Amino acid sequence: MNPPAVRPAPLLLGVVHLPPLPSAKDHRGMSEVWARALADARAYAEGGFDGIVVENFGDAPFHKGTHADPVPPDVPAALAVAADRIVAATGLPIGINCLRNDGVAALGVAAVTAARWVRINVLSGAYVTDQGLIEGEAARVFAYRRRLGSNVEVLADFLVKHAAPLAPIDVATGARDLAERSGAAGLVLSGSRTGEPVDVALLDTVRAAVGAFPIWLGSGLSLANAASLWPRCDGAIVGTACKQDGRVDRPVDVARVRALRAACPPRPV
Repeated sequence: MNPPAVRPAPLLLGVVHLPPLPSAKDHRGMSEVWARALADARAYAEGGFDGIVVENFGDAPFHKGTHADPVPPDVPAALAVAADRIVAATGLPIGINCLRNDGVAALGVAAVTAARWVRINVLSGAYVTDQGLIEGEAARVFAYRRRLGSNVEVLADFLVKHAAPLAPIDVATGARDLAERSGAAGLVLSGSRTGEPVDVALLDTVRAAVGAFPIWLGSGLSLANAASLWPRCDGAIVGTACKQDGRVDRPVDVARVRALRAACPPRPV
């Protein structure tokens, strides 16, 4: 008889929010970008996190990141340089999120930096966002991944924050479709805005729908809810809760990183 399946230990990834890049309206020079990125990455490493996700958070207002409205070329260039420097400084595995939704650019960065994950906010379906209507481009994304010869894992948001589905969807059916039909290696659940936690009832509904398929938390994990949310997930991507005073615009605070790591230990095997 085969032994029972064991869920692997969940991974705790810290987000390095890059300051505005050259094509963004509030860019203040690349020296600031590199200094902030490396300081935040080192704080996550010192605090015991398992990996880092780099994203161009400071570039708002964002391009859609679709075939018709891709991010400017400086964005993936900066993401790649930042990722390479962070890996050299910390030795941690890395993920890429190219906001708002440029999965192809993210895959290109991942290919040249040996990233383990890319996060794509709208991989399939259609969502109304503050950038307008964004339609998923899963077939285009995975065709490019094949062309690159890459095995990077694609994490796909379900009911992504700062957005609403174009048409009402049944949660269980939508989650199963994303897990089974998009090519994603895991689903990402978050609250409605940056830093807000996922609703536990929604998380439990999605878990019941997708079974053992990996579910990641994409925002809002904190000391206040770790006891409830951490046992329910297969990984978490955390930024705001690790920043000074819990503010997304502040630097990462290594004491807050350590405290969250202690509250979210690896799952016993």
